[in-house]
Amino acid sequence: MKENANIHAIKKEVKLHLDSDRYEHTLGVMYTAASLAMCYGEDIEKAMTAGVLHDCAKGIPNSKKIKLCEKYQIEVTESEKKNPELLHAKLGAYIAVHKYHVGDETIAQAITSHTTGRPGMTLLEKIIYIADFIEPGRKEIPKLDEIRRVSFQNIDQALFTILENSLAYLRTRDKVIDPITEKTYLYYKDLFEKRTEEA
Repeated sequence: MKENANIHAIKKEVKLHLDSDRYEHTLGVMYTAASLAMCYGEDIEKAMTAGVLHDCAKGIPNSKKIKLCEKYQIEVTESEKKNPELLHAKLGAYIAVHKYHVGDETIAQAITSHTTGRPGMTLLEKIIYIADFIEPGRKEIPKLDEIRRVSFQNIDQALFTILENSLAYLRTRDKVIDPITEKTYLYYKDLFEKRTEEA
């Protein structure tokens, strides 16, 4: 797959700000997003751009994430104050627009929602959310092989299964659950129940 010059330049810049493991993960997400875009008819360049930038703020220390959000007037919720790690998504979207000059709002939105999801996600958002979970370097997690397979057959089913698994994981480890993740899960659960009733 030939990359355009812009994505190539972004990759080089992003590499300077991430450790080697995170950069490998980023490349995995970028190429997985491109594959999902091919499968579902999404713009491949948009998917690759969102994929390569999805974790561009991940390497920023948590205390600095909060300060930067205050500086750039990015809203920080109570759950994000308790778990500043979550802020890398919102902050990453801001950096994508202001540092990497991403002018497409759908790309910025896909970066914003790649960690928590949100009700009524666009196709590009679903692609980045799922690519982040299933990329080839992802360590073994329950049902991963099955989710990878379903991701290329039924994107909504894959999304719902990932949300379900993520919430179960957070609950068993007593982790802070972002209310948006809970709302997203309930939104897609309701959607699936309605579809099942209509079938």
